[in-house]
Amino acid sequence: MPKYIDIACNFTHQAFDKNLQKVIEDSEKAGIEKFVVTCSSLKDLERIKEIKSRYKESIFVTAGIHPHCAKEIHEIEHSKIKEEILKLKPNAIGETGLDFNRNFSSPSDQLASFILHLEIAADAKLPLYLHQRDAHDDFLGVLKELHASDNNFVVHCFTGNKKELKDYLDMDGYIGITGWICDQSRNQDLSESIRYIPLDKLMVETDCPYLLPKNLVPKPKKNLNYPYHLPHIVREIANIRNESEELIAEYAYKNTMRFFNPA
Repeated sequence: MPKYIDIACNFTHQAFDKNLQKVIEDSEKAGIEKFVVTCSSLKDLERIKEIKSRYKESIFVTAGIHPHCAKEIHEIEHSKIKEEILKLKPNAIGETGLDFNRNFSSPSDQLASFILHLEIAADAKLPLYLHQRDAHDDFLGVLKELHASDNNFVVHCFTGNKKELKDYLDMDGYIGITGWICDQSRNQDLSESIRYIPLDKLMVETDCPYLLPKNLVPKPKKNLNYPYHLPHIVREIANIRNESEELIAEYAYKNTMRFFNPA
């Protein structure tokens, strides 16, 4: 059975408050060996610390402020934000970036937060875990200007077109693919661009409990997504690329280990 790593597990979400142990056990039975626990807010750090302590052999963690929560940068001194983020000893800095789709935080706050995270990652020599939605040009501009060339980055939950993909690949970035690829009503750009992702730049993810694959049968209760749906996503990627599931899983696993655990 192939080995998998899910690079986007929102385990601080309330959907996992009572069943995280079972979710991890069920996922391991499906071949998911490791889980990247993502951070969206400084408020997540304590819970992630608990999860890291309990499942230290099975997880990698990120630490940072999601663009939706970027206004948090006004609640605490920037030096303290850096201190709190690095205290977790994360494998990557993020989730950070720009999301101009809903602007839960203002674009100016998002830009300030993004720049701060780029500085933290450069100082700590840690890779970046990035989010971009409806903000490609601004996102790319900041990344080109301030990204440390020796820092890896992954654009998680990539849903874009060939041009956007090329922009990230030209900067030697990694690309994370979710169950968005399973939604025929909105995956046209992604279905085309995904064919051009080099195998050594591909990662896979569920973004659980969000982004349940639309073509998953049967649908789970409450339409919640789980890491054990990752093989279904890999199967969809393999079908579109006309490659084997085993090949996709093998490269995604190696890429993810190299990215989050370079030692």
